[in-house]
Amino acid sequence: MKPFAYQAPTSLREAAALLGQPDLRVRAMAGGTDLLVQLRAGRFDLDLIVDIKGIEETNRLSYDPVEGLTIGAAVPCCLIYEDRQVQNLYPAIVDSASLIGGVAVQGRATIGGNVCNAAPSGDSLPTLMVLGARCRIFGLQGERLIGIEQFFTGPGTNVLGPGELLVSLQVPPPVPNSGARYLRFIPRNEMDIAVAGVGARVDLSDDLQKIISARIALGAVSPTPILIGEAGDTLIGQVPNEEIFSKASAIAQEAARPITDMRGTVAYRRHLVEVLVKRALMDAVDRARSFGKGKIKEVETHGR
Repeated sequence: MKPFAYQAPTSLREAAALLGQPDLRVRAMAGGTDLLVQLRAGRFDLDLIVDIKGIEETNRLSYDPVEGLTIGAAVPCCLIYEDRQVQNLYPAIVDSASLIGGVAVQGRATIGGNVCNAAPSGDSLPTLMVLGARCRIFGLQGERLIGIEQFFTGPGTNVLGPGELLVSLQVPPPVPNSGARYLRFIPRNEMDIAVAGVGARVDLSDDLQKIISARIALGAVSPTPILIGEAGDTLIGQVPNEEIFSKASAIAQEAARPITDMRGTVAYRRHLVEVLVKRALMDAVDRARSFGKGKIKEVETHGR
């Protein structure tokens, strides 16, 4: 690993100015659990690392009934999944945050970093997609807010330009009778990267018997995480059952574009999509019905 300079700005404008220097190879760092490993592995060389943890806006974790949940880009995963409002209102975010690395890593790793790393297998990405999250981006030319499905441009790449940084993720408040779930498959705990991952969300009718809206997103089975609109649309107006979930999972299978690598073959990943979509939808319906009845289920945290 080659030597590099380090700066820790305390304002968004200062950070943007550092990130926008045209003659330097520079990147922002939140937790550093991806960036530092990639540097040590020689994936790229940098002249400067800009540590954004000292910026107030990147450390906010708050909920507003109208605006929803704000997750600052530098908030570590452990603070997210230990937050009672996140547990009660966004259990699928707990699903994801508690899977990003082990317990020790979760004290530094951030969902913001998971998003910016833009790995197709990122565990937070399908969840944020089905929840309708938006990315707040600050840059030298001002601020912009985009849907997270627009953020990823390829494996390991995103829309951030020179002088831009992800400030926070904005997740809308949950609607009544809604539930979401994230599931992934890994062959063993020592290989802690999803072979396939699925996020699913359903909104149920007032009597909790029909689906009025649904969203399904896939991870690790295409160059970027993908939101499968047709799979969600096919569930609208339907009674939730295994037959209709099988139809949605078949659509998701067709939309997946997996590759064969050391973690799994194309056929294996397509099979996993079918299984995980059905399971995630069943769990999402279960959570929606519990939420609709005013009950909160305990959500497992801490690593696995």
